[in-house]
Amino acid sequence: MNISSLLSMISGLALAGGSAYVAKDYIDGQAVTGGSEGPALVEVVVASQDIAFGTALTAQSLTTIAWPAEARPAGTFTSYDVLLPDPGQPPRRARRAIAQGELIRAAKISKFGEKVTIVQTLSPDHRAMAIKVSAETAVGGFVTPGDSVDVLLTQGRGAGLKTVTILQNARVIGVDQDANEESETPGVARTVTVEVTPDEGQRLALAQRAGTLSLTLRNLDAPAEEVPLDSISLNDVLRNLRPQQEEAEQPVRKTVLIRRGTEVSETEIR
Repeated sequence: MNISSLLSMISGLALAGGSAYVAKDYIDGQAVTGGSEGPALVEVVVASQDIAFGTALTAQSLTTIAWPAEARPAGTFTSYDVLLPDPGQPPRRARRAIAQGELIRAAKISKFGEKVTIVQTLSPDHRAMAIKVSAETAVGGFVTPGDSVDVLLTQGRGAGLKTVTILQNARVIGVDQDANEESETPGVARTVTVEVTPDEGQRLALAQRAGTLSLTLRNLDAPAEEVPLDSISLNDVLRNLRPQQEEAEQPVRKTVLIRRGTEVSETEIR
C-alpha cells in the first residue's frame, strides 16, 4: 500500500469518527434542551403526619411536595414562613383534622393565637346544641364525633305512651368534652352535642322538657334527605299484637255430634 492510499484511509476514519461524535453530542443536547417541556412546578406545603383537630402546626408536622403551578388549589401555601410563628409567639392550629399528605389550606387552620373550638366546625347558619343522654339512650355509648344520628322523643304514660322522630341526620360534633372526629373509642356519655339549624334547636329544646330523647345511629351510606315519619303510640304496637293474643287466649271448644234418626246436632262438652 502506497503512502497516498494510507493517508486517504486515515483521513476517512478520522472524518467518520468526528461525524459520529458530533451526532451523539447533538442528540444528547436535544434530549436535555430540545425535548418537550413539562408543566412548571411549584413547592406546596402538605402535612407530613396526621394533625388532629386543635393541634398546633410545627415544622415537624409539615413538608413540601412539587405541584403543577397552573393547577395549584386556592388557599394553599408555598412556604413555611406564613404557617410557623416567630419565636415566643402563639402558633396556628388545625380547625379540622388534617390527614398525612393533605394540602395545608387556609380554611383548615387558625390565625396565630386564635382559639380553636367546635364552633369553627359548624356549617353556615347552624348552631351547636347539647342533649342529655345515657348508655340506653345513646346507642350504648357507640356514638362518636362525626357520626350522624336521628333524635327520637318518647313521652306519655301507659297506653298513651308515644314516640316521634324530631330530627333526622343530625351531625354529632362532640361527645362530652371530646370533639375529635378521629376518635374511635366508645364510652358512656352524659351529653352529646349535635349540629342544628335555629328551627331545629327550638324543637330540640322543647323536646328535652317534654320527655326522653333517644339517639339512633345512621348508616354512613344512608341518604341525607329526610323521610317523613309518623309518630307511633303504644296502642299502635299493642293493636298489632292483639289479634294473635286474642286468638291464643280463646279456649279450645270440645263438641260431640248426636244423631237422632235423620237429625244431627252438636253439643259442647264442658
